[in-house]
Amino acid sequence: MTKRVAIIGAGMAGLAAARLLRDAGLTCVIFDKSRGLGGRMATRRAGELSFDHGAQYFTARGSRFIALAEEWRAQGAAADWFGEAIVGSPGMTAPAQAMARGFETVMGFEVKSLRREAAGWTLRAGDGSHGGFDAVVVAIPAPQAEPLLETGGLSFPELASVAYAPCLALMLAFDGPVAFEGESLRLDSGPVAWIARNSSKPGRTDAKQTFVVHAGPDWSRAHIDHTPEAILEMLLPFALDLIGAQSPPVHAVAHRWRYALVEQAAGVPCLWNGQAGVGACGDYCFGPRVEAAFDSGEAMARTMLDHWVKDGSR
Repeated sequence: MTKRVAIIGAGMAGLAAARLLRDAGLTCVIFDKSRGLGGRMATRRAGELSFDHGAQYFTARGSRFIALAEEWRAQGAAADWFGEAIVGSPGMTAPAQAMARGFETVMGFEVKSLRREAAGWTLRAGDGSHGGFDAVVVAIPAPQAEPLLETGGLSFPELASVAYAPCLALMLAFDGPVAFEGESLRLDSGPVAWIARNSSKPGRTDAKQTFVVHAGPDWSRAHIDHTPEAILEMLLPFALDLIGAQSPPVHAVAHRWRYALVEQAAGVPCLWNGQAGVGACGDYCFGPRVEAAFDSGEAMARTMLDHWVKDGSR
């Protein structure tokens, strides 16, 4: 096939779709509003420090994702952390970087609208446009995908049923000793739901002890509209108590994830309008796992390829 496809979203779903489409001979161009690949598989750097402030780890259960995780291990892009937990190495963005090799990527380009023209689909942002695409894959969170699709005269009713929980995150670094033991701590009550000793992950070279703290869904919902500075002030005392720090952090920053955890999935592998040549995919199709995003992205690519084969398109 000689089709040209725009992939909006450089997270796991978009990259998985792009890989299968490329294997079938299609040309894919990947767009993302942020400067880095990976979506919520994110790593924030602050000087010599690094923090996996989004997805903390992933697991691999299906045969295709297990095989891909093995590839990442062999490349040094992933490593085992504890139990079944696998992490990107040296940061959670590493698997996405490995998947994106060889693709044309347009980063820092927030697609605001889709327009179908004689030459194909055009993606428009505030500072420019890219066009001539035979098809478009929208691989961003459902609440962002829905209004973007509407600009192109498209809608998928399944998106309206998707629900997310937000997550407020702290990135902390300490010079002095802490009482915290082990790699991580999961809590069932209180403002804090998860603490990870980020510096315990394989491949990290931080000279200081670094931690990522995630607030629970209820606390995050109640405080999502506060500024990062206010969130830090409110959540930090709880985090310090759980970490057992004997001195204040030398680095402390908060981050807001509005669409962090899928609570209600669409219940379909992907969404596709064959007449328009536009589809949507993401973890919201199956559930809140990195592998779910991968599975949805691959389902998207297969659905597109099956449609074009049946349609006789080349």
